[in-house]
Amino acid sequence: MHNQTGIHPGLKLRHIRAFLEIAAAESLSVAARAQGISQPALSRTLAEAEALLGVALFRRESRRLILTEQGAVFRQHASAALQALQAGAAALHPGAGQGRLAVGVLPTAATRLFPRIALRLRELQPDLLLSVTTGPHLYLTGLLREGAIDLMLGRLPGAREVAGLIFEHLYDEEVVLVARAGHPMLGDTRAALATCPLILPPEGAIIRTTVDDYLASLGLAGLRAAVETVALPLARGVLLGSDAVWFISRGVVAEDLDRGDLVPLATDARYLAGAVGITRRQTGPDFPALELLVRLARDAVSRGEIF
Repeated sequence: MHNQTGIHPGLKLRHIRAFLEIAAAESLSVAARAQGISQPALSRTLAEAEALLGVALFRRESRRLILTEQGAVFRQHASAALQALQAGAAALHPGAGQGRLAVGVLPTAATRLFPRIALRLRELQPDLLLSVTTGPHLYLTGLLREGAIDLMLGRLPGAREVAGLIFEHLYDEEVVLVARAGHPMLGDTRAALATCPLILPPEGAIIRTTVDDYLASLGLAGLRAAVETVALPLARGVLLGSDAVWFISRGVVAEDLDRGDLVPLATDARYLAGAVGITRRQTGPDFPALELLVRLARDAVSRGEIF
């Protein structure tokens, strides 16, 4: 590897972004999916970064990529550097943030909570452009760190991903196991899980570990999924056309449950609950439209509009 004390001129922003994404995911495959690129391409980018920096940034432990001591130090500074670059770019256009608000919305908040917030925001600030990005948490967390979005609404990020971020808790939400109305095994959850096609959140999704722990508590650890997704249109189609069952955050399927198109199977909620709220950068932007959205989110929760 190249041995030097300064930053190599060949080190690019794409190297830093790739490194931060891998550090958050601890997995090349998960990070590659979040970035929408192939795993070999991301592996090459990481190899380039390590060669240019002259150190190994990760070590392999089983199937995980763990930061080395040098990698942990670089992560801290790389994250701060991206935030500083974003702040510098914003400073070139004072007041520009007043007319546009960029928000990342995770699936749990995208179906019911956020549409109501967006409609109220439109009423109060009709000239504001609300730019909304949806996707998995690793992808949105990456955008938040880079400054491409101003805040993220949804599940609490994992412990390894919160460095440099702050989280405001809004409410606790359970993960539910749902099936179509009239499913033949609504009264026997364990039998349904053991015999019916199973839809699981994908590896890397925030709620996947929660679901895996719950299955393990039933003696069903390692149960294979027929489909992995958190996408409502896809999963709804599979559920309504089969005897499949799906683990998903209640907020994603709240409207379907209200209509009775989907129904919950009995589970132990102690294993299947998690925090939902607002995630921001510790040194992120602070302007009126952003604070208004945060206030509207708090108000919607206090009025019980998520349930």
